Amino acid sequence: MYNSEILSYEISKHPTIEPIIKALDKAIEITNKAKEERIFHSDQGWAYQVKQYTSKLESNSIIQSMSRKGNCLDNSPMENFFGILKQEIYYGNKFYSYEHLKQTIEAFIKYYNEERIKEN
Repeated sequence: MYNSEILSYEISKHPTIEPIIKALDKAIEITNKAKEERIFHSDQGWAYQVKQYTSKLESNSIIQSMSRKGNCLDNSPMENFFGILKQEIYYGNKFYSYEHLKQTIEAFIKYYNEERIKEN
């Protein structure tokens, strides 16, 4: 997330490292010409501690930042985003297929980035 926008993401049926690395690669490409130092923040999930992930950050001169254990406030921008996503598209709706849910999330991210009013 940068400037209250979602820069890159991947949606997957299964929790594997591949979609996480794919999203990281997209984020690296998007931010490659950044003049400022890049910091990628995440929670302490297993995927963000895997050597493949940490090595990619290091080889691209990106500082890794992780939330303190049990402190969701350290990751409040993403916690807030997921709260909004669930409130606006998930609660009260039924999704009958993975594809329907995925398309709805993708449409929401586009709306969130391009149209939804956000506090900066």
